[in-house]
Amino acid sequence: MIQSDWGDWLVRDVEDASPDGVAIWYLGCNGFVLKGNEGTTVYIDPYLGLGDPPRTVRMIPVPFDPADVTDADAVLATHEHTDHVHGESQAPILEQTGATFYAPDDSLAVARDEEEWTADWDLTDEQFAEVSEGDTLEIGEFTVHVEDANDPDATHPVSYVFEHDAGTFFHGGDTKPSDEFERIGDEYDIDLGVLAFGTVGRIPDKETREPKRTRWYNDENQIVEAASALGLERLLPSHWDMWRGLTSDPKVLHHHAKSFEYPTRLDLVEIGDRVDL
Repeated sequence: MIQSDWGDWLVRDVEDASPDGVAIWYLGCNGFVLKGNEGTTVYIDPYLGLGDPPRTVRMIPVPFDPADVTDADAVLATHEHTDHVHGESQAPILEQTGATFYAPDDSLAVARDEEEWTADWDLTDEQFAEVSEGDTLEIGEFTVHVEDANDPDATHPVSYVFEHDAGTFFHGGDTKPSDEFERIGDEYDIDLGVLAFGTVGRIPDKETREPKRTRWYNDENQIVEAASALGLERLLPSHWDMWRGLTSDPKVLHHHAKSFEYPTRLDLVEIGDRVDL
């Protein structure tokens, strides 16, 4: 069971908000909530678990109990890793709200086959929708394009581009730089983009539990390379706060981005913070 460190104030903050355009809350790790001015609410990669101590140890608060969520239209997953597809974090949101879970095939396999969400929560088959690169979804006031991602540690990662009258938002999951990013940047005028940022650490191997040099996310050069190719007006680094041994300080990115045309601005946020398009 999920036990929140914060009670329900963040969930209530989201559900009570009436943004002029699109409001975006950072949930820590790579989780976000988007809410449009018509009330459409979308969760992306919400993860409320503690990791797998002592291998992976959560370094930030658990910001809410998913059973407290009463308003959501969709939950999207970028890829199949536990901190992106997690029954205890996501299935209660689907159960409480009737929202649809959109995810690529390998992520759906985790939810339906490995974790058997339908056995533990009251969910219908219609609440699971497979997506793949090139798809376009209409979720309330958002038009969502499913795009390529480059995450060598995942079996089928995707990224998402959200178009709204207020602006365009990109969520790359745990992607690293990709040959497709210049095309994506040319195709969409992206106002705000999320890219995973971290450092190198020694994390116990999943099988042997022996410490192993580990790099899961973009370093300073990679994240700016990706942001530049995508033509991001605003870059929001994520994931840097999450795992013991892989945390980083996103303020260093001011120096790395300074000589590039894009990103033109860094949005540095902490868990629970809100930004707007």
